[in-house]
Amino acid sequence: MKELSDGAGLRNDVRKLGDLLGHTLVRQEGESLLQLVESVRLAVKKTSENEILDTLDDEQRVQLVRAFSIYFNLANVAEQFHRSLLLKAEKENSGSWTSRAVKKISEAQKNRQDLNEDNLQKLIDNFSVRPVFTAHPTEAARRSVLTKMVSLSELLATPDSDLRDRRMSEIIDLLWQTDELRLGRPEPLDEAANALFYLDDLMRNTVPSLLENLSLELKKIGVEINSWQKPLSFGTWIGGDRDGNPNVTPQITSEAVLLQTGHFIRTMLPILDELRQELSVSSKIVGASLELQESVEKDLINLPEIEERYRRQNQQEPYRLKATAIRHRLTLTQKRHAANAPHLAGRDYQSTAELLEDFLIMRRSLIEHHGELIAQGTLDRAIRTISAFGLTHATMDVREHSGAHHDLLSQMINNYQENQSKILNTQLSSNDVAIQTSHLTPIGQKTYQVFTTINDLISRFGSEVIETYIISMTKSHEDVLAVALIAKVAGLISLDSDNPFAKIGFAPLLETVAELQSAGEILDALLSNKDYRKIVELRGNIQEVMLGYSDSNKDAGIATSQWEIQKAQRKLRDIAAKHGVKLRLFHGRGGSVGRGGGPTYDAIIALPWGTLDGQMKMTEQGEVISDKYSVPELAYENLDLTLAAALEATILNRAPRQTAEELDNWTNAMDLISENSFIKYRSLVDHPNLPNYFYQSTPVEQLGDLFLGSRPSRRPDAAGGLNSLRAIPWVFGWTQSRQIVPGWFGVGSGLKAAREQGKTEIMKEMLKEWHFFRTFISNVEMTLAKTDLNQAKRYVDKLVEPGLHHFFEVIKIEFELTRSEILNLTQKEALLSDQPILARTLATRDNYLAPLHAMQVSLLQRARKNQVDNPAASRALLLTINGIAAGLRNTG
Repeated sequence: MKELSDGAGLRNDVRKLGDLLGHTLVRQEGESLLQLVESVRLAVKKTSENEILDTLDDEQRVQLVRAFSIYFNLANVAEQFHRSLLLKAEKENSGSWTSRAVKKISEAQKNRQDLNEDNLQKLIDNFSVRPVFTAHPTEAARRSVLTKMVSLSELLATPDSDLRDRRMSEIIDLLWQTDELRLGRPEPLDEAANALFYLDDLMRNTVPSLLENLSLELKKIGVEINSWQKPLSFGTWIGGDRDGNPNVTPQITSEAVLLQTGHFIRTMLPILDELRQELSVSSKIVGASLELQESVEKDLINLPEIEERYRRQNQQEPYRLKATAIRHRLTLTQKRHAANAPHLAGRDYQSTAELLEDFLIMRRSLIEHHGELIAQGTLDRAIRTISAFGLTHATMDVREHSGAHHDLLSQMINNYQENQSKILNTQLSSNDVAIQTSHLTPIGQKTYQVFTTINDLISRFGSEVIETYIISMTKSHEDVLAVALIAKVAGLISLDSDNPFAKIGFAPLLETVAELQSAGEILDALLSNKDYRKIVELRGNIQEVMLGYSDSNKDAGIATSQWEIQKAQRKLRDIAAKHGVKLRLFHGRGGSVGRGGGPTYDAIIALPWGTLDGQMKMTEQGEVISDKYSVPELAYENLDLTLAAALEATILNRAPRQTAEELDNWTNAMDLISENSFIKYRSLVDHPNLPNYFYQSTPVEQLGDLFLGSRPSRRPDAAGGLNSLRAIPWVFGWTQSRQIVPGWFGVGSGLKAAREQGKTEIMKEMLKEWHFFRTFISNVEMTLAKTDLNQAKRYVDKLVEPGLHHFFEVIKIEFELTRSEILNLTQKEALLSDQPILARTLATRDNYLAPLHAMQVSLLQRARKNQVDNPAASRALLLTINGIAAGLRNTG
């Protein structure tokens, strides 16, 4: 195995791929391009690259940008591959993440009476982790490029040979001949197909063995997890997230679900073919249950399509016949949905539960006839897979802005605005207010049709197709009650005493600092409403609340955002306990630190005690999806890590880990850090000229030309300036120009204020003992390491009018202060000095990023002077954005 500890193997593979890229450049464009690349690379070291870049024509710029961008993509492949090797070595030495978590729980059992097997079983029976794939536009790379990256990673895992080099060269040639830029903005269904690319792979290659390992590990502490339970499932917003995206219509929601179902069935069919091959059990030898025999007889009657040869050859092999029947029924299910035809009992499947029952019939028969190992092997792997994904592959969440619901109710109910509180607090269980749906505006019709579409989809696909309606910008409990009332009108809920039901649940999304600070009051008022409390009861006494990391950061800066989210979780935990409901938190984390990103394990372990009560959801966005899930080994490790962290947090983090005095001291210190950080951050973003500086010093206005996602980058209902800009392009712009303000600005001022008020020893204690604070500081340090104000100065000097340069001085001063305070607190000589391989990797990447930054600045200059008047120059500018995104491993 290549050397892992010092990064030598990684450097060798990066060098190898770089050499092969050089050969590609010569083959495709001639020796002159390779010489140009080398000249620029060497000139960067002397900071004289402009002498070369200024002499290039637009076609040469395009080729140069593409060469550096592909280099970064190749380096990313090598890093992903070696990360998988490191994880594999660590797994061989220390066991899987899940096994390590189980070992910690086993050790804790010796000293904690509450961790007896009965209590553990109850906790695991409620255990549920759901990554939710979203279409937020931060993935700059096309899937055509990503698939080739996966192929290269697979080749790196094979022994060195001329054949391997030949195949890798072929793929790199293909990369050179593949357009990195999308030809047009993707439609929501294009985004759905992209997510399904990963879900298909997870279903085939990762989840069956992952969940089998989880089951085996939990048995070591006396806990059984049935194969039909759902400790892991998957969600999606793609096709259901309407907030600010006019392209997501009710029809798109239906089509996205149909697309997902088709993918699940196509991925399931090979699994059934494997089962048919393996389950050669003969009833003549061991017998089969009467239940299975009768089930097969019904299948043969209901499914005349089953070929005669199967009926003849497998007549004494009921498991094979049953698997054959399931395969036929799945195919008919796909055809039924495609034709929007009615369900035919016995011929197709109406729900996941119905599909699972057919597998469980086989399982029960095997258990009864000495087939325990067979049942717990291939069959259970299939059952776990079906449970995790369901017929629709992922459970869709629907999201809409709170204002849309009040606008709709204003059209449905006379005098709604004047009597809003009274109507919302009384009408869920009453019918004394006249409600009409026949005179709605086109926008109102679309909003209402979402609810009727949800009802239709649940009737067609089963209860798991859509479980939660998320209300963004929730400012009060009435924003949730408004949605519940519309759902009642649409037939999704009923509090009629004879037949009460709630087909979906409702989740407030708390995004700004003001909403986070009001989290406890909002949830308390909501659960105090007796009618809404009945809805929660009908949904299993689980209340979901979503926390928005991106907008709170844009609103208040990273320190205050992270701290207010932490405190909000404590309040929500206590209010949920007061009302006797389980709290399910949905963490809306982005890819970058500025949008709640960072190491998943650390983030989960750092959650306040008791807030992860067995169930959690978290978003997977943009480039994070490809980074985590494009390589099967990394997909396994990331999901294993997430499950392990959630297990630890659920079982071991159920009570305070600090004394009340310690927690008070830490809270007071963090309040002080947050307050002063907030003041510093708002002093920057509240300046009336900051929007001008931001737009001039970053390429954010080119974001729309990259066609990264179907959703517009600006909010249509905002007043303009920074307020109209979504959190994603806010982080995107700062990242491209290497200022990365959202990831660290204000933290230095906060730490300095705490230090000057005598909190140094307390902060050192916090760093050592408090997961939250340690993770926060670590993420800020990482962002500081990626910040490069020398590169940022290029943008400011060449693109920003002199009267706005004072903003850069403010940013520079706060950067140096934050860097100094972090190093002082952590007692390090340099950023990332305890992670030398990572520090060296970032430094190497900076050498190759410099020419891309220089070209981006030059092209932005020309574009703003209306000098970019040809496709090649425009293309070169957009390619610099892709290249910098690849070099930094994220866009935002």
